[in-house]
Amino acid sequence: MRAGEGAIHVSGLDAGPVVTVTSADDRPMVVGVIVALGTLALIVVSLVTASHVGHRALWIVSAVVIICWAGAGLATLARARQLGWLVSLGALFASGAMTANRFADVNGPGSHGIARNMATIIALVALAVSMHVLLSLPDGVLEIRSRQITAALWYAAALVVGVFLAATGRVLTLWPVALVWTLAIFSALPSVHVRYAGASAAGRQRVQGLAAGVVLATVVAMVIGTLHLLVAWPTQVAVTLIGAFAIVPLGLVAGTRQFASRLDRFLVHLLLALGMVVVMAASYLVALRGFGKAPTVSSARAVLWWSMVAAAAAVLAYLSLRRRFERVANSLTYGAREAPDEVVRTFGTRLTRAIPMDELLLQLVESLRKTLILASAQIYTGTGEILELAVSAPDVAKRSFAVSGDERTVIARAGVSGNAWASVWIPSVSAGRPNAPLRVAPISHGGELLGIIVVTRVEGAVAFREEDDRVLTELARQVALALHNAQLDTALQSSLDELRRQADELRASRARVVASGDAERRRVERNLHDGAQQHLVALAVNLRLTKDVVVEDPQAAVKMLEDLGVAVQDTIKELRELAHGIYPPLLVDSGLGEALRAVSNRSPLDIELATVGIGRYGSDVEAAVYFCCLEALQNAGKHAPESHVNLRIWEESGGLLFEVADDGPGFDIRLARQGHGYVNMSDRLGAIGGLVRWESQVGHGTTIRGSVPLN
Repeated sequence: MRAGEGAIHVSGLDAGPVVTVTSADDRPMVVGVIVALGTLALIVVSLVTASHVGHRALWIVSAVVIICWAGAGLATLARARQLGWLVSLGALFASGAMTANRFADVNGPGSHGIARNMATIIALVALAVSMHVLLSLPDGVLEIRSRQITAALWYAAALVVGVFLAATGRVLTLWPVALVWTLAIFSALPSVHVRYAGASAAGRQRVQGLAAGVVLATVVAMVIGTLHLLVAWPTQVAVTLIGAFAIVPLGLVAGTRQFASRLDRFLVHLLLALGMVVVMAASYLVALRGFGKAPTVSSARAVLWWSMVAAAAAVLAYLSLRRRFERVANSLTYGAREAPDEVVRTFGTRLTRAIPMDELLLQLVESLRKTLILASAQIYTGTGEILELAVSAPDVAKRSFAVSGDERTVIARAGVSGNAWASVWIPSVSAGRPNAPLRVAPISHGGELLGIIVVTRVEGAVAFREEDDRVLTELARQVALALHNAQLDTALQSSLDELRRQADELRASRARVVASGDAERRRVERNLHDGAQQHLVALAVNLRLTKDVVVEDPQAAVKMLEDLGVAVQDTIKELRELAHGIYPPLLVDSGLGEALRAVSNRSPLDIELATVGIGRYGSDVEAAVYFCCLEALQNAGKHAPESHVNLRIWEESGGLLFEVADDGPGFDIRLARQGHGYVNMSDRLGAIGGLVRWESQVGHGTTIRGSVPLN
């Protein structure tokens, strides 16, 4: 058995074998449970041992926090093994430090024995483990060298400081350590955020859960600290603050559960709440500074209590009613319309819905007209030299104007412009309203002009402000993106339609090739059966007759043998003609030039052949060109038997081209495209990437051209 596969134990009993399987994957969880039980045992020992020592509430709360961290480590083991190990290890060190410190307290105040020294060293190592956890988020692995070195330095610093304090007999002071630890955590947050941005979905959720726990604990701690400073409640503030940070491990556990997908929104709300608490706490502490001291009379404290409750209620009420207040303020300021930047937000929202482009643009101009108090709003679109009116509010007759290539470049690069600029570059837009405030916003994407937005106000109205220009700029950018995406969708749909058409043609071509092959095989079979096979049967019969008469009548036998020789020659000739129809031997031996020259010599047509500069090519190319030329010559013999035919084959631009032209009466080309000749030629050339084109008019002859790529 290989290492890591686990073990299988079998014991035979009367009822049958009992099989116990221990999987290697279960071992980390088992060890994690042992570590958690060890942590719990140390905490119980510390509490029982120091049952008569003061500050019992503080120690109990600390024990609860450590237990929460141990449970968090155990819960994290199943999802992130390395991270769960680190958290469990940190809880074990913290419980060890608390136990050692309790033993030192039992010996009396001011004791600096071995237990006190061990408590100091273990506590500092526990802080180093916490930094290790922070540096290795979200999975507990220190992937890069710099983080590994930083974690090692923290462990080394913890051991050095702990040994120094133990050797000099000094007591570990909480506040300097807490300050350094807090600053170190804040300095590590940027790198944590970088790892969070590149983490997997599960890793991001673990970080979100831990961050939510930290933020919520901070909110609770700030509220408790502020209340203690203002109204002296709660009295044991240290116990309450330490207890608040039991929320942090609970957040880590929440980041590993099924509902962790909702933690991102919860974290956003917690951060907003933290900001609100910071502002309120700062306000009350500043007010307390103005009073000079905190109130000590119960009635004054009650007033302060109610003022803080009222302030919190006011903030919560404002957050819930903020959107309604904004609508009321907009209606009072702008009348029955929304704020100008609202149209930008709503248009961006509608872009994500399945709304037709025309309807989307119409909604845009209607919203613009209301929000900016416009006399008219129009959108022109077009990618050529013509810009056409797509939508307008109010509705007007369709219109368009021409813009040259240079003008399109200037308009695309211009920002939101007014009357003077429009009168120079787009006079058609500004004509008829020289004094009315006007704005033109180019709709461009990647330097390409896709359209323009034209808005006007009545004469004498308030001029457009910088805020209005900003709204038009942002809207033009969003409209450009929408039009560009619409163009891409149209081009993609056209490509898909073309691919479907080509696929249909390919399927039809393959079906015709298969049908043509079957028909050709049947023709060969029929010709062999009706022609050569009959000759061979007759030869066999005559040979038997000759055998019978060779002794009785030698002269007759000689005559019969001569007849048999002639019959054999006729059979050979018929087989040769049949093979010539399938694949001419001359084409294989001598190439296109000689094979077509032989065809020209046998043909009754007046053929002028030109094959200068051509060589030998692949058998598929030569066969396709040869049979297409034969098909074209047969077409000329059928429709123009008395005409002069020019047959030309040449190489040009990496392809082999041919042309068969006659001066016959011509015919309707639409009928030719439906005939077998055109279909056969298209299929032959299309199979090797070639093309064929027919040109003919009644009374002007016929020209058939084809090309085959050679590379």
